[in-house]
Amino acid sequence: MKKFLLLALMALPLSLHAQNEEATVVATAATQEVKFGYVSYSTLLESMPDYAVAMNKYAQLEEKYAAETRRVEDEFNAKYEAFLEGQRDFPPSILNKRQSELQELLEKNIAFKNESKRLLAEAKAELMKPLRDKMSKVLATIGTEMGLAFIINTDNDSCPFINPQKGFDVHDTAVRMLNQL
Repeated sequence: MKKFLLLALMALPLSLHAQNEEATVVATAATQEVKFGYVSYSTLLESMPDYAVAMNKYAQLEEKYAAETRRVEDEFNAKYEAFLEGQRDFPPSILNKRQSELQELLEKNIAFKNESKRLLAEAKAELMKPLRDKMSKVLATIGTEMGLAFIINTDNDSCPFINPQKGFDVHDTAVRMLNQL
């Protein structure tokens, strides 16, 4: 028991010293101000010269899918009109066959529209990826050069207030750097 008490008394100064050092580190960190940057990611993206080119490619692809959608809708409408005009004269087996064809065509059209949406979203993401990568590199460079702890994306009202004395708007710097690449 005496040994345990002796060990506890010997360890007490060490633990007090460690707590003092920890308090000093916390106090030092609290007195240092954190610098940060902020930028609207979407505004910055749209200001890039390559953005217009990418969106033009996307619009062309979107128009191709829209034209194909119109074509298959017109094809369906023509077959449906023909079905409506002749349905009174069709024997039951032909009527059932035509109804099945129309149902199958309708399902294929719906599947095509859904697949088109998915493919367009993928194409847009693929077109934007090099732009986003370029922006990320530029923002990382700005953050490092300015000694910023982080850069906040202000899109979608994610940050309703930023004290301009504590943070830096890096938009103009980023635009200038992106135009030089």
